[in-house]
Amino acid sequence: MYSKSQKLVAEFLGTFGLVFFGCGTAIFTNANVVATALAFGLSIVIAAYTIGKISGAHLNPAVSFAMFFDGRMSLSDAIAYSVSQIVGSVCASLCHLIIVACSELPIKSCGFGANSFGGLNFFGAFLVEVIMTAVFVLFILSVTASKDEGTKTHAGLFIGAALTFVHLIGIPLTGTSVNPARSIGPAIFGAFATNGKSLLHMLVFIIAPMCGAFVAALIYSMVVKEKN
Repeated sequence: MYSKSQKLVAEFLGTFGLVFFGCGTAIFTNANVVATALAFGLSIVIAAYTIGKISGAHLNPAVSFAMFFDGRMSLSDAIAYSVSQIVGSVCASLCHLIIVACSELPIKSCGFGANSFGGLNFFGAFLVEVIMTAVFVLFILSVTASKDEGTKTHAGLFIGAALTFVHLIGIPLTGTSVNPARSIGPAIFGAFATNGKSLLHMLVFIIAPMCGAFVAALIYSMVVKEKN
């Protein structure tokens, strides 16, 4: 058995890796869609097979709260997980700031992987994030509860592929959040390059994924989950 502190450290480390490599790829490849999608997806795969046995490798408050909505974890644990994930995101984004400051890239021209509305308005961005998060989290709830041993054993690989899948459409639209923790750190440091817009947009990328998580948990409970 792992202690709660070990689980929280694991969530911190996993989310740090997700944001460092995922957003870092976006920063240094000028948000190349395929490279960024693969970086985020593979980060999940690596985390799942490294710390999954410790904490479940949620790395995302939307996932933790979906687990709470489905009765798989307590509210206090979901909150504690979310705090660890957000701290991991902020630390990763701080590292991005230091790396950019040590490079020849002008800080003002670097978005630090912050999410944005792109060509969408508030409602368009909100809808996109709700739908993408609902699809992603519903998939997570399904594969992690599967009675098929092969599916459960390789759940991390499947979840990483699912995250890559939603990034392929999401990057051109919103930069793809589906994860409040992933958005908070980059939004804070992205304020340097966006004249504060990333902080204004951040609320959408916190609320929409949480709404998507609730929708996913509802669909899972009503449609997918086997009844006793």
